[in-house]
Formats: sequence, structure tokens, C-alpha cells
Amino acid sequence: MVSHPPSPRPLQGLALLALVVLVTVLFSMVLRPLASAVLWAVFMAIVFSALQERSVAVCRGRRGWAAFGTLLVIVVSVLLPLALLTSAVATEATAFLGRLRAGQYQLNDYFQSVVSVLPEWARSLLARVGLEDLGAVQRKLVAALAARSQQITVRAFAIGQGTLGFLLNFFVMLYLLFFLLRDGRQLAERITQALPLALPQSQRVMRQFATVVRATVKGNVVVALAQGALGWLAFYVLDITAALMWGAVMALLSLLPAVGAILVWGPVAIYLLATGWIAKGLGLLAWGFLVIGLVDNLLRPLLVGKETRMPDYLVLITTLGGLSAFGVTGFVLGPVIAALFLVSWNLLAEARAQQQPAQAPAAPPPATSTPPGSAPVSSPNRD
Repeated sequence: MVSHPPSPRPLQGLALLALVVLVTVLFSMVLRPLASAVLWAVFMAIVFSALQERSVAVCRGRRGWAAFGTLLVIVVSVLLPLALLTSAVATEATAFLGRLRAGQYQLNDYFQSVVSVLPEWARSLLARVGLEDLGAVQRKLVAALAARSQQITVRAFAIGQGTLGFLLNFFVMLYLLFFLLRDGRQLAERITQALPLALPQSQRVMRQFATVVRATVKGNVVVALAQGALGWLAFYVLDITAALMWGAVMALLSLLPAVGAILVWGPVAIYLLATGWIAKGLGLLAWGFLVIGLVDNLLRPLLVGKETRMPDYLVLITTLGGLSAFGVTGFVLGPVIAALFLVSWNLLAEARAQQQPAQAPAAPPPATSTPPGSAPVSSPNRD
């Protein structure tokens, strides 16, 4: 009997898998310096995919011209206003910190005016944790700001290099965004087919990825901007110093569920009530709870939908972890990784359940009775 050599197909499959892993790792190393630009291009292409399809219909199927029109709308309506707003907030924040360093704001006086109206047990609690003298805290804060400003002055050339890097990343993002808008649908289909999963599983993973990206960017960012704008409006009407800066801070804090903008307008309302501005304090409280606080409940279901909602504690943890690990991109990337983590484990659990189907217990054989002393009848052999 002649023995045949083993088929080389398993070895070729392993070699192909090793080649794919190696090249993917090298490719990720090449893209690492531009990771933020690539990720934001992907995120924005997903968010504005519906606008791109409408542009394709207007341009009668010419996807290149449609992508150019969509890109122009993104730059004019999103990126340019965001750049102007960031510049205005940075200018106001610089002026506020300069006045704080000059001693124009005496935080200790503001703090003592609030402490004076607190009950005795609350004052003793503040004294126990070392907050009875906020003047020392302010002096440390001003010293830290002075040291930080010196570091910024020394590293002015590095800041210029950072600006050049930012412009490079911005150009790469716009350039890649154009092609993702034009060819994104075909690219998504190729990735879905290339994933080493069953086709329904690949489609579910890609659909979950796109849904969470769209929900995080469109939902969280719009809600944060709305809450920040409402907070700025309230502070502007109440003549609070640096209202635009505090509105930006409220917008950033609104990205974190269960924390939110109340960390900014809440202490201000308490200070207004403690210093005798009862009408302003009550008005700010009403505006905060009834308007700013309800924006999330009203806008998020309209912009996001209920099928993508994750528990607030998971969103909070993954947002903070994403910001710590990936920077600004992390507030999107953190929840996306969490959603893919959940869907991957759900797919694994479903696959294991299909491999081990629950079987109903077999019914016991019917009892047969044989007369005493008689041998059981054996079935004939059919072989």
C-alpha cells in the first residue's frame, strides 16, 4: 500500500495567517504617527455617510463630486466654526488665568462667604479635611500656573513644531476623508468579507462599530455643545466672568455621563445663594435642572436611538480610560472598544450555544414483563 505525503494546505493556511498578522502589525506601525488623523477621518466618514449618499443622488451617481461637496460642507459648517470657537475660548481662558495670577480674584473671600452660611457640622468637616483656608490653595494654584507658563515660554519652539504637526494631521485627515466618503461603502464590504468570521457575524461587528461611532460623535458631541451653549448663555445673562470659557468647560464635562455640567453651574448657584443673590441663584438652579439637565434626555434619543445605549457606568469608565490612553480621540475610541468587546463576547457565547444545543432528556424505554422462567426473546440478526 502506497502512503501519500500529507497535504500542504494546513501549512499554507498557517503561513498565510502569519503573513497577514505580520503585515498588519507593520502597517499599524507605519500609521501610528498619523493614527489620530486616520481615526477621525474614519469617524467623520461614518457620521456623514447619510449626507454623502444624498449628495450622490444630487450629483446623479458621480461619487467623486459628491464626496467633494460633502467635504466642503463639513469644513464650512463644522471644522471652521470649531476652530474659531476654540480660538475664542483659548483667548478668554488666557485672560482669566492672567487675572487670577495677578490676584484680581480672591478665591478665599468667595469661599469664606459661602462657608459663613454653612451649618456648624459642615464647617467642622471642611476644617477636618484641610479646606478651611482656601487662600493657601489659591497661592499654590497661582504658583503652579506661573511654573507652567514658564515651561510654555521655554518650549515655544516645540509648540511651533506641534502646530506644524497639527496642520499635517489636519491635511491628512481631509485628504483621507475625501476617499473614505467616495469609496467607503465598497471598502466596508471588502473588510466585512475579509474578516475571519462567518458573514452574519462580520456584518454584525461592522454594523455595531458604525452605530457606536455615529452615536458617540453625533450624539455626545451635539449634546455637549448644546449644554455648553446653554451654560454660556446663563452665565452671560448673570454676568459671570469668563462665561465663554465656563461654557466650554461645561461642554467638556457633558461628555461624561453621571457627572455633567452641574460641576460648573452647581457651585456657582450655591455661591449666588450664599452671597444674597437669591433670585440669580434660584434662576440658575432652575435653568440648570430644567433646561441644561433635560437636554440629554431630549436630544440623545433623537440623535442616537435606543438600540446603542450602553450602561452609563460603562460609558463613563470607557470614556475616561479612552481619554487617558488615546487623548482626544479616546472619547470616541473608548466606547467603541467597549461596544466591540461586548458584541465579540456575545458572538462567542452564541457560537458556543450553537455548538452545544440543549437536548431534551430521552424518554425511558417501556417496561416489558416476561413470564417467570422464560428467556427474553432476542431480535434476529439482520447482518
